[in-house]
Amino acid sequence: MKIKGKIMKVSGPLVVATDLPGVKMYEVVRVGEEGLIGEVVELKGDHVSIQVYEETTGIGPGEIVVATGQPLSVELGPGLVTSIYDGIQRPLEIIKQKVGDYITRGIDLPKINREKKWKFVPQAKKGEKVNAGDVLGEVKETELVMHKIMVPPGVEGTIKNIFEGEFTVEDTIAELSVEGEKQIKKLCMLQHWPVRQARPYRKKLTLEEPLITGTRVIDTFFPIAKGGTACIPGPFGSGKTVVLHQLAKWSDADIIVYVGCGERGNEMTDVLLEFPALKDPLTGESLIKRTILIANTSNMPVAAREASIYTGITLAEYFRDMGYRVALMADSTSRWAEALREMSGRLEEMPGEEGYPAYLASRIASFYERAGKVTCLGSDQRIASLSIVGAVSPPGGDLADPVVQNTLRIVKVFWGLEDRLAYMRHFPAINWLRSYSLYVDNISEYMEKEVAPDFIKMRDEALKILQKVANLEEIVRLVGLEALSSGDRLILEMGKTIKEDFLHQHAFDEVDTYTSLKKQYRMLKIIMKLYYFVQELLDKIPFEQLMELKVREEISKMKFIKEKELNRFEEIEKELEKEIKMKKESLEKESVLSE
Repeated sequence: MKIKGKIMKVSGPLVVATDLPGVKMYEVVRVGEEGLIGEVVELKGDHVSIQVYEETTGIGPGEIVVATGQPLSVELGPGLVTSIYDGIQRPLEIIKQKVGDYITRGIDLPKINREKKWKFVPQAKKGEKVNAGDVLGEVKETELVMHKIMVPPGVEGTIKNIFEGEFTVEDTIAELSVEGEKQIKKLCMLQHWPVRQARPYRKKLTLEEPLITGTRVIDTFFPIAKGGTACIPGPFGSGKTVVLHQLAKWSDADIIVYVGCGERGNEMTDVLLEFPALKDPLTGESLIKRTILIANTSNMPVAAREASIYTGITLAEYFRDMGYRVALMADSTSRWAEALREMSGRLEEMPGEEGYPAYLASRIASFYERAGKVTCLGSDQRIASLSIVGAVSPPGGDLADPVVQNTLRIVKVFWGLEDRLAYMRHFPAINWLRSYSLYVDNISEYMEKEVAPDFIKMRDEALKILQKVANLEEIVRLVGLEALSSGDRLILEMGKTIKEDFLHQHAFDEVDTYTSLKKQYRMLKIIMKLYYFVQELLDKIPFEQLMELKVREEISKMKFIKEKELNRFEEIEKELEKEIKMKKESLEKESVLSE
């Protein structure tokens, strides 16, 4: 029997109800005659504070509140990939077909299609003993995703029957006999999981492999490991969303979960329009076939922003449990924090810094700590990873903002976007002096083995040049370029080459949008080789002559060399060596003549 209470007070997304004995924290309730979806966030005596995830206009005291007895949960099973959901996992495409362009309040539809039949191919056998996480069978969900149907956490037993054929997600696909229980346990392809509870795994592992994004400033200078966490703070217009779109498009993850948390609707529209048209570089299939979208845009109820983050991470964990490499993009966690601040204010809690709740840091930490590389549950010991990249939108790009500071205490990679670079049309506008990655040591062995033995050393040398350039630019502003020595002018020139020919990357160019690690190494190697050659001849040949090398034009066009034509780098390298050799020979001839 469902418990029914009544509303005492309505304050925006906060509803206070009474007469709900036995109701628990984070339990889902239905509010008002329309049955709006809410979640219990505070219990104080007989008063129950409810966070409502829909517009509460028109709801008033005296109306009923019905407790469901269930926590806020997501549905897991075939049909998730290619879907677009709102913050509480309502399927937006189905809602549009049923009620039109606007979400009707209180609408309650199955989150996963109950009528579609999926071809289930068993992997386990009759008579086999199975534990939580063991794979019962597979369903080909899209051309890119083989959906593994697993034994739910907390369930174990011996397979009495397992069926092959086409089934809906609610049909029985296996029957287990559980020790100590007389009744046979029936399993279907559909699972439910509370969003605020992290899904279990066997063991957390050390991160050793980079998440390859195809963005040079990230992969070479500030890499993120598979299973790692990263943060992209930056002011409005600095390119946070474009960077996140790039990562979602080209990261070498098997599954992408993209959470639009309080951002403008047109940004989610870009994802919806671009992803189906883009081809996965590895498989040639549409990128949407490995993507799940959670859209909770700025015109949707504020409170649902909090739910959207948890919905996204729970879906990501589910695919991680199958053994996949999953990447979650959250745009932006600032909007989520603003939702926490609004609810905290309405609950009349003691405010922390800048009005944010005192528990802001622990909420941010509880989200990011669900990332990681793990050994999944199951007898086959699958190894999988879940990486999280969160954009932060501090007011005016102020990095002292509490959301930025609390995020930086937790994540290991910081890509600091700067509006100054964006206004100079340098994209991605990631500041190479402020940004950092704490995963460089973790992945150095992988880079040296899979790319080149001197990759990390070269990366460090290039970063040193960029740091020297920043110091020299200050001197140039004070005393002018002419006051610098030839060595310092070379560093300035090489810094310019690294910035313009390596770090600058065109997201909308067919070739330049994605760069493999091999190509990144070849590009940086040629730039550094030019630096070493010129440095060697600086004392003997005027600086201006050395900068007139014809090969520099080819170096400036390196980014547009296609992945299939990497042999062109050898030609550029030979041309560089040839020109340097000619310079040396002409120098030797001059010295002989002068003698």
